[in-house]
Formats: sequence, structure tokens, C-alpha cells
Amino acid sequence: MKKTISHAQVEKTVEEAYRKFKDNTEGKNADYIPYLANIDKNLFGISLCLVNGKTIQAGDSGYRFGIESVSKVLTAILVLRQYGAEQLLDKIGADATGLPFNSIMAILLENDHPSTPLVNAGAIAADSMVKPVGKSDEKWKAIVDNVTELCGSAPQLIEELYKSESETNFNNRSIAWLLKNFNRIYDDPDLSLDLYTRQCSLGITAEQLAICGATIANGGKNPVTGKQVFDESLSPKITSLVATVGFYEHTGDWLYTSGIPAKTGVGGGIMGIVPGVMGIAAFAPPIDGSGNSVKAQLAIQYIANELGLNVFNRYFISIE
Repeated sequence: MKKTISHAQVEKTVEEAYRKFKDNTEGKNADYIPYLANIDKNLFGISLCLVNGKTIQAGDSGYRFGIESVSKVLTAILVLRQYGAEQLLDKIGADATGLPFNSIMAILLENDHPSTPLVNAGAIAADSMVKPVGKSDEKWKAIVDNVTELCGSAPQLIEELYKSESETNFNNRSIAWLLKNFNRIYDDPDLSLDLYTRQCSLGITAEQLAICGATIANGGKNPVTGKQVFDESLSPKITSLVATVGFYEHTGDWLYTSGIPAKTGVGGGIMGIVPGVMGIAAFAPPIDGSGNSVKAQLAIQYIANELGLNVFNRYFISIE
């Protein structure tokens, strides 16, 4: 069964979502990272990128914010590109922990795997896997080049955020060395942690994240640049990872209310994937107690429900 949505409907719904939630005052900026605490709490942007390359924007969709944990999805794609799906499953895993994103207990409970590349432990392990092993500058170039190809344009390192992250990442230092204890980190722990901290400090826009989401939704082909970034067979793998752990311990609630696989970050960004249809992203700095942007969640939920984008629906969605 096919459901057709007009481009005008999509534009109208995005604008409605922006107007409906732009004055919401719930949540607060992530104050445990000094840089994030000082971002203007009123910033709010929404962006959609259809698989035909058309983009739809509202609000501050061009503002460059810290990508934070959304970067885990992009580096997981890089590891999939370099190693393939089987090795990622063997060396890291694909299971949701059911625990907070920075949990040390999750490593102790499942010492045979870091569980998934979309929590801190698995993301640090993923950075350790990036080739060439032992070459920090070359690994960093590979990470940034991958982000650029997925998003269609280059990110920019936010130096002040990187400094803030580096000075406050005590929990992640413990995670890196605990992974070493279980032989689940595949390069120098300090080097791997620094790469992870840097990638979380990349500046990105909602528009870039929407294009990245659309690249995943489009079988690895960037719909804006036309470049086949990764093999089509990897697209359902990365989408399944996002679906199972994108909102950490609240992923089930998110899927139940929105129906869209999405990944969140404490910088205020959320990137969603509607396979075969679009990438969707929203950004607003105030987050809830679990580290998820309040307004970005509300906006994406509204758009998903108004347009019937739930990936568990029985019909195929087409936007014309």
C-alpha cells in the first residue's frame, strides 16, 4: 500500500512544528560541559532532506552546534566501511545496554563486548578501530572526511568545546582503560579517547545532519552530492543500530511515540532516518534529564505523526 504526501504538505508541517514549539521553555543546557552551558537556549532549527535531494528548513537550521553523541552514528558508518558488518558485530556488538550512555556498569556486565558503537564505550572502541591504527592524524582525517561525505559539506572543529570536553571527560577516561582491561579497545586508549572527544566537538548544522540522515535513508548515496558514500547493504545495519539505542534507555519510548529511528546528542541535536524517504534533524540546546533535546524531540514527533512517517506502518511513503 502506498501513501503519497505532497512537498507542500511537508513544508507546511515543518513550519507548524517550528511555530508550535519555538517558545517551549522546558529543559536546560548541558551544564557539565562549560561550552554547552553558555549556548543561547533560544536557538531552534529544523531541517529535512528528501531522498531526491530537496531540503526544507525552519528556524536556526544553519547554526553550527556541537555534534556530540550523534557523531557515534557517523563513525560507526566509517568502521562499517573499513571493516564490514561482521567485524563490527564481533569487535563491538549491536545490543542496546538499557543503561545510560556513559555507563561503566554496562561494560562490567557485558565484558565480552562494549555492546554497541552508539554508547560511549562502543564509540571509543570504534574510534580505536579506525584505520590506520596508531596514526592519530591520519585517523582524524579519515573521521572528518567520512563526516564530510555523509553530510555533503565539511564540519568544523569547535576548539573551545574540544577544550571543555577534554578537561571534563573523567568518566570516559575510566571507560577507555576498562575496555583495555577486557581487550576491547584496538589502539592506544588515550589516542582513542582523544579522537572520540574531538569528534564529539565537531560543529555541525541541522541541515548537514538531515543530509546525513537522508544519505543513510537513501542506501548510502548522498542525495545532494550524488556520491555513493557507502555500500547499500550497510544502510539497514546502521539504521537498526540507531533504532535500538538512539535514545539510550528511553529508545523504546521514543520509537513508540515517533516511529522514527533517531540519534540524539547533548549538544541539542537529533538526527532521524526514514528509510527510502528522508533524513530529518532538529536542534535546540535545552535537554531533558536523559540528555535529549526537548524541542527537537517534540518537533520531530509532531512532524512524524502529522505526516504518518512511522517506519512500522504497513504502507510505503512517497513524497511528490
